Amino acid sequence: MPEILVVDDEKSILESLRDILEDEGYTVRCVETGEEALREVEENPPDLVLLDIWLPGIDGMEVLARLRQGHPSLPIIMISGHGTIELAVKAVKLGAFDFLEKPLSYDRVVVSVEKALRMRALEEENLRLRARLREPGLTGNSPAIREVRELIARVAPTEATVLIQGESGVGKEVAARMIHRLSSRASGPFVEVNCAAIPESLIESELFGHERGAFTGATQARRGKFDQAHKGTLFLDEVGDMSLAAQAKVLRVLQEKRFQRVGGDRLIEVDVRIIAATNKDLRREIAAGRFREDLFFRLNVVPLVIPPLRERPEDIPLLVEEFLDELARHSGLGRKTISPEVLEVLRAYPWPGNVRELRNLIERLVIVSPGQEITLNDLPREFLEYAEKGKGPEEVPEWLRVSDFKTARELFEREFLRRKLEEFNGNISRMAQAIGLRRTYLHRKLKALGLSRE
Repeated sequence: MPEILVVDDEKSILESLRDILEDEGYTVRCVETGEEALREVEENPPDLVLLDIWLPGIDGMEVLARLRQGHPSLPIIMISGHGTIELAVKAVKLGAFDFLEKPLSYDRVVVSVEKALRMRALEEENLRLRARLREPGLTGNSPAIREVRELIARVAPTEATVLIQGESGVGKEVAARMIHRLSSRASGPFVEVNCAAIPESLIESELFGHERGAFTGATQARRGKFDQAHKGTLFLDEVGDMSLAAQAKVLRVLQEKRFQRVGGDRLIEVDVRIIAATNKDLRREIAAGRFREDLFFRLNVVPLVIPPLRERPEDIPLLVEEFLDELARHSGLGRKTISPEVLEVLRAYPWPGNVRELRNLIERLVIVSPGQEITLNDLPREFLEYAEKGKGPEEVPEWLRVSDFKTARELFEREFLRRKLEEFNGNISRMAQAIGLRRTYLHRKLKALGLSRE
């Protein structure tokens, strides 16, 4: 249930409000000064604050102003035994949700609290919906990317943990956000942790939070990513770079569904779905002693492999058009087009940085190209050099150098199927679908030609 902080220097009011709100099922915390209120909100933010105006030390109006500045989405209901219209107007202008006069009415308190919490929930849902509308998907019509999208559609509605594997820049985060967006947790938070970007000494604090004074510099308590992702999805990006000590604690949370903050002794229960991603071969990391095997099996419930861009060049034109549309909306430079010659170069390029590298290049070309059409002259030197290399004398294939038709056909079939086996990493089902053959026939053909998955 939502947690409410009540701030009043009259113990009778605190007890009365605690009774009213706990009867309605809320969790209630009470403090008597403005200083305590500010500290409580910083250390463990509530869902709503009931704040008296007349307090010893910092008065309620000053507390209201500070909280609105630091926590603009936190609903605050002001209460006063000496209320005036001018005071109520001032409180509302400062950002108060409502103004209640003492003696407090049970019904009035309950109705105001319900409205404030409902309004906050609607605002948060609106922000999440806006973010979801801006989120991209996995673009492409290649068999490989269609297979990835189909698997996402099947696994998203479940609670299964997913391990996304692929090279840097292929779209692992995009896939993770798609899973969240299509899940029953879509209205909850999507919280990302880049395990490679956080120093080993701070990863536990980042994941689980810490209490005030837990270590040097911990001047206030802080919620961790697991806490923030409650009722939503936690995305552990580059999980292969996490320290063994942090891996052990993550494994325990996955098993027990609860954790302790750094420097704390209170167990915090959590309900999160885990999606992890890595560009490393975790089985090799396990063999090298750098990754826990038991954590790998916990994460690898549903493995999802996103192929590199060089294995699906047919997706490049669609991606280019998507990026051109996106940049036209945001750059102010108009909608540019791209020449067929440039597209051919882009299809042939190996893209070591994958989709991220392609998007960066398109953004660069949109900015630097003087005309509305992007031509070969606009390409960076390394791409032009790569295009020039591809213009060398074409080698005559072996099947065109023989005179016997049967031998030529066998040579062609063998080389064609060998290359397709490499392209699809030995995946016979995907290969059969892509080239239009039945799986059983393809198996027989490969065997007859002496080809194997390896």
